[in-house]
Amino acid sequence: MGLFINQGLLITGSKTSTHSYKYNTISVVLLTELVKLIAAIIIYRQTHSWSQMRKEITENRTVFFLYLAPAALYCLYNNLAFLNLSSYDPTTYFLLLQFRVVVTAVIFQVIIHIRYYKRLTCIQWLSLFILTFGCIIKQFEHSSTSTVSVSKNTTETEPLITIGRTIVLPSFTDIHFIWMLVQVFCSCFAGVYTEYLLKNDRSIQVDIMLQNTFMYTNSIVCNIVLLILFEEQQPSMTTTNNFFNTLKSIISGQQLLVPLIILNNAAIGLVTSLFLKSMNSILKTFASALELFFTSILAWLIFSIPISGSTCLAIIIVSTAVYLYSTNPVVNLPKTSVEEEPTVIETITISKN
Repeated sequence: MGLFINQGLLITGSKTSTHSYKYNTISVVLLTELVKLIAAIIIYRQTHSWSQMRKEITENRTVFFLYLAPAALYCLYNNLAFLNLSSYDPTTYFLLLQFRVVVTAVIFQVIIHIRYYKRLTCIQWLSLFILTFGCIIKQFEHSSTSTVSVSKNTTETEPLITIGRTIVLPSFTDIHFIWMLVQVFCSCFAGVYTEYLLKNDRSIQVDIMLQNTFMYTNSIVCNIVLLILFEEQQPSMTTTNNFFNTLKSIISGQQLLVPLIILNNAAIGLVTSLFLKSMNSILKTFASALELFFTSILAWLIFSIPISGSTCLAIIIVSTAVYLYSTNPVVNLPKTSVEEEPTVIETITISKN
């Protein structure tokens, strides 16, 4: 929770007055993945030799390629975080991210239930819907109060509501909200699929830090591809120049918050994998929902972002949902490599009783 709160505050603090960044955000995400890869290898090497590492990589090539899908989704998610935090304040950003609660639950029910014989109870579904309702209240407030300056090329045919010197855009025309939805779906599919990979029969015997190296290597490749694709937007700047200029600004101290962003986001990646190994995506989502309390207070103290009545109402509703969920949480234990089918059937019977 602390790491995710730091992410929103640090990225917001690195914005300029025009809500943009003085550094290349894709390069920052790429550097973050490099740091995570180095950290995962160092941790893995504490208990394994280089020869063991080469042997396990060779034996688990299939697992390596299976991580390409969640790596691509996390690549989009991490880059969209910068884009969306340039449009929303941290509190609104985290509130809108809570749309992932029901999406995560549905994916969890479809994918994880099929493999691990899980079924969400009525209380769990109720808590999920209450949490989502509490979080979308903020979006209605944002849609009704968000304004944009009237541009010179505004035409009379555009569906805009004029209020004084500003105009209010209907929520369905808000491209920023669409990007938020894309980020939500990336988060949901990546989180649940990663949990599936961490716990299925094929990868259960693979060390978690080695699986992290698979993820981060694939993510580095995805970010390099993304950096090359966006090179067309800045013809005067090559991919190499973008990366090394960002690295130079960090080393020279021109961007003091960027190293903190990289280290914080790297820690998020490592902690999330450990979280999903022993718990589940729904519990992770609820833990993320608690960020709302602290983010709203810290954003008010640091950036003078007001806490509105709808924000307080949303936090109260979220608290109720968290309480309901805590009375009947999903218990998700990973399977062991020696587990046989009769044992699984016995586990199902005990669970139902």
